[in-house]
Amino acid sequence: MRGFILGIIVTIVVIAAVGLFVLETGRVNMRADVPPSSLETSVAGHAMDASVARNAPSIANPVQPTEQNLVDGAEIYSFKCAQCHGDPAHPKSLLAETLNPPPPQFFGDDRPDMPENHNYYITLHGIRLTGMPGWKNALTDEQIWKVVTFLSHLDNLPPKAKSVFGLTGAAPAATPAAAPAKPKK
Repeated sequence: MRGFILGIIVTIVVIAAVGLFVLETGRVNMRADVPPSSLETSVAGHAMDASVARNAPSIANPVQPTEQNLVDGAEIYSFKCAQCHGDPAHPKSLLAETLNPPPPQFFGDDRPDMPENHNYYITLHGIRLTGMPGWKNALTDEQIWKVVTFLSHLDNLPPKAKSVFGLTGAAPAATPAAAPAKPKK
C-alpha cells in the first residue's frame, strides 16, 4: 500500500513539474489573435459560468425599463461597451476577433441570455484573463443597472434608444457583419 501511495505522489509531482516546465519555457501560446482551443473555451466558459452563478448577489434590478432609462443605458453602452460588444448599427465590432477570448457580440449571435443579476455582477467586477474590465470604479451602480436594463430589452427598444446608434426603424436582424480586412504583412 505504501508503494501505491508513493506512486501516486510521484505521478502528481511529475505532472506538476511537466506543466510548470511547459508554462515557464513559453510553450503555451499567449497571442490574443490566435483562437482558443475548444478545450480552453469549454473549461473557461464553464468555470466563468459557475463562478458567476456562485458569487453574483441574488438581487433584483432596481432600474425600471422606462424609455429614459433605456436611452440612458444605450448611451452608456455606446460609449463604454460597443467597441468590444458591437451595437445595432455594427453587430460585429472590429475588436471582436482581436480579443481572446472573443467578447460576446450582443447584436449578433451572442444575445445576452444571463439573468440580470449575473450581467450586473460581470459588468461590476469584470472577467479575469479577458478584455472585460470591472466597471465599479468608472460607473455608478445606477449606470451599471441601466446598461443591464438596456441589454435585457434589446429586442424591444423604443425609437429614442435606437436613435442613440443612428437607427430610426427596427434594429437590424442579428446577422454577423463581414469580417474586417486582414492587414497586409
